[in-house]
Amino acid sequence: MKNIFDIQTDEDFLTACLETFRFQYENVEVYRKFVDYLKINPENVIEVAKIPFLPIEMFKNHQILDKNASADLFFQSSGTTQMNLSKHFIADTDLYEKSIYKSFEQFIGKPEDFIFLGLLPSYLEKQNSSLIYMVDFLMKKSNKLENGYFLYNHEDLFQLLNELKDKKVILFGVSFALLDFLDYCNSNTKPLNHSSTLTLIETGGMKGRKEEMTKDELLKILQDGFKTDKIYSEYSMTELLSQAYSLGENTYQCPNWMRVLVRNVEDPFSYEKEGRTGAINIIDLANIHSCSFIATQDLGKTLPESKFQVLGRIDHSDIRGCSLLVS
Repeated sequence: MKNIFDIQTDEDFLTACLETFRFQYENVEVYRKFVDYLKINPENVIEVAKIPFLPIEMFKNHQILDKNASADLFFQSSGTTQMNLSKHFIADTDLYEKSIYKSFEQFIGKPEDFIFLGLLPSYLEKQNSSLIYMVDFLMKKSNKLENGYFLYNHEDLFQLLNELKDKKVILFGVSFALLDFLDYCNSNTKPLNHSSTLTLIETGGMKGRKEEMTKDELLKILQDGFKTDKIYSEYSMTELLSQAYSLGENTYQCPNWMRVLVRNVEDPFSYEKEGRTGAINIIDLANIHSCSFIATQDLGKTLPESKFQVLGRIDHSDIRGCSLLVS
């Protein structure tokens, strides 16, 4: 199959998608059963819109893995111990790390040029987080002495950011923790003093810790609090090995081996036109040994220039479609 990092054109992407679809139909048992359940003949799938997208809930109940691969590593979604959590088994960590590096380099810059700080308490407190693995990898590539994580020690983060005010710093932060940190800054008699060399990347994740708000409302609070015109965002999930990035306008861009389609909420096998809201389907060709075609529970819409927005989550009462979800 074509090296996914060599994809340049729409034709390249289509070819890679169809090759990946047929490979996964032959080698990923759960996906093959799903396609057969839908009575779809793989030979008749000759365009991206005809590829079946596996409901993301399947990662909660099944091991989605290439029968010829083994996986010592898995990522697990966040949640309580009482919840049925998704697991994504990783057969090729080198591929995952290359995807992390190339996506970051394309949208932000070379990791070696930055100091990385993580304000990710809810993820640090859980095991098997793909987000922590990603930030760990970027820190390793950066190899800066100042790299580090923060739980709820806001004073230490406050002081370090002030000390690093003239250096290029990336601060990855979960949404509720960034708001908590701003509360601390606002109550501090000394202002947060950093230059435009700080890049803030929020990773989502209110998790009921703060009053719910729209993404635009959140970004406005962070812009005002950190005194910056741009708040970057990263979009990924346990079930994916690639990341999309928003560079400050709440619109995300995908690397060349990743795409977003928006399906009709009532009919999962039809797609919405550009600008219309629906449920997000993701193609992630880095998922070669699991499933590259994922039907998520996120709502969004596609925009010109292959960009997209994330608008919220699907109300489960509105879901229609495959009853295979929990079998």
